[in-house]
Amino acid sequence: MVKENHTVLREFFLSGLTENPEMTTLCFLFFLAMYLITCVGNLGMIALVRADAQLHTPMYYFLSNLAFVDFCYSSTITPKTLVDFLVARKAISFGGCVTQLFSFVLTASVECLLLAVMAYDCYVAICNPLLYPVVMTKQVCVQMVCIAYFIGFAHALAQTISTFSLSFCSSNIINHYFCDIPPLIKLSCSDTYNNEIVLYTFGTFYGIFTSAEIIISYVYIICTILKIHSSEGRQKALSTCVSHLTVVLIFYGTTVFMYIRPISSYSLSRDKVISVFYTVVIPMLNPLIYSLRNKEVKDALRRVLGGLKCS
Repeated sequence: MVKENHTVLREFFLSGLTENPEMTTLCFLFFLAMYLITCVGNLGMIALVRADAQLHTPMYYFLSNLAFVDFCYSSTITPKTLVDFLVARKAISFGGCVTQLFSFVLTASVECLLLAVMAYDCYVAICNPLLYPVVMTKQVCVQMVCIAYFIGFAHALAQTISTFSLSFCSSNIINHYFCDIPPLIKLSCSDTYNNEIVLYTFGTFYGIFTSAEIIISYVYIICTILKIHSSEGRQKALSTCVSHLTVVLIFYGTTVFMYIRPISSYSLSRDKVISVFYTVVIPMLNPLIYSLRNKEVKDALRRVLGGLKCS
């Protein structure tokens, strides 16, 4: 981080989401409500999957991991943002910024890979239902999740080292409400060409690789569904993957726009608003989408609540 004749940075200052005092209170309440819903929704989903034996399937194993990642994903950003809404001095230590960036990239990367794994799970369930118990064994599911975490860790480590190898000598005010890669690159006084290449390459790899896997899976799924003659069979097949497809479209729509483009095209004031969707809104929506649009989850919730009432 430090070159000769440069001052060692001990902390950064975040500009925050807004400087309007009236908007600050509104944003605080908005973020607090969404974070509480995120915690209750995702932790509740994990507890429900563990409590109900009928949800002990590969699909819900992946879903509980997705809920865990969403909880960690939101907790990396939102608590610090809530505090910053209440204080004038929005400082974050150098180590805290490194930790926040690493955790953010890790959880976002794992979420991308889990969504791709869940698309493959839907493909096997619909296109090869007889082979499903053989292909999607417990061991295979655990290995897929472990690989997702390993790749996410490697990606986060590479991006963090690349970003904080830069020199920050002209200013320590980050024009954002959390430590993200584009505003840190713009803040640096070093040559950032290599960092932009790293960001673009990894972003493109994740975007193309996971998107291609999801698209191919859904092409086969749609072709299989069209061959089903009964409307009831089609409806059942669609209900298996419609929640996942909804989550994929929302998540990829924002993250691909944010990270697979040149740094010069970033507008930090506009992108701060866009980043709210994938850091705060999406982790809140995921458990709601899967619970409200999924009959098995609603039935499991009734069984668990019924059991608690009887107890």
